Amino acid sequence: MPIDLIIFDCDGVLVDSEVISCRAHADVLTKHGYPITSEQVFDRFLGRSMRQATREVEAELGRSLPDDFHAQVYAEIFRSFAASLQATPHVSQTLAQIAVPTCVASSGPPEKISASLNRVGLYGRFAPNIFSAVQVSNGKPAPDLFLFAAQKMGVPPERCVVIEDSLAGIAGARAAGMIVFGFHGGSHCRDGYAETLREAGADLIFDDMRELPELIQRLEADALTG
Repeated sequence: MPIDLIIFDCDGVLVDSEVISCRAHADVLTKHGYPITSEQVFDRFLGRSMRQATREVEAELGRSLPDDFHAQVYAEIFRSFAASLQATPHVSQTLAQIAVPTCVASSGPPEKISASLNRVGLYGRFAPNIFSAVQVSNGKPAPDLFLFAAQKMGVPPERCVVIEDSLAGIAGARAAGMIVFGFHGGSHCRDGYAETLREAGADLIFDDMRELPELIQRLEADALTG
């Protein structure tokens, strides 16, 4: 099948934000009586929505976190974004080479997606085709967000390629019946993470955004000769 849509995750794919986000999430959780490191947040919650993570923590604590807990986490994230957030290296030149329609499907809320993409000058490249987990019943690793994005873009799932950096995102894309590329070029990706993505089901893996246009072209060529 031809490729008619590229669906990008935001954090860790378009913007190099995961280290910032995991640190902020860990700091605020620890402040509210749930000691956790940024590395543990990475292992448990990367790619998942804040509401999913919060439900899990509250179940373990046996009590609710403050009503404004999410606002506290995002306030800390936004402060750090303003000071240090960077686009993923070479992502702008890569996007300029991709002729296939694109969109964003992120576990973050709209205000976080907007803040990060605006910070690095990419919001206008994707708007209005930016979709958030708050728009569906179940976030990643469920397929709902990817299927929602494909439906809004008018493209069958089997003609979509997802670019993801998280295990939850790869699981969601596979469950949606989409091809998924695992990206391991973010500053949060540890040694061995490429193989972790492969084992999670990524159809292929890459760590340099400059490789992506050729990978897409190769995939389309294989579909034509298939």
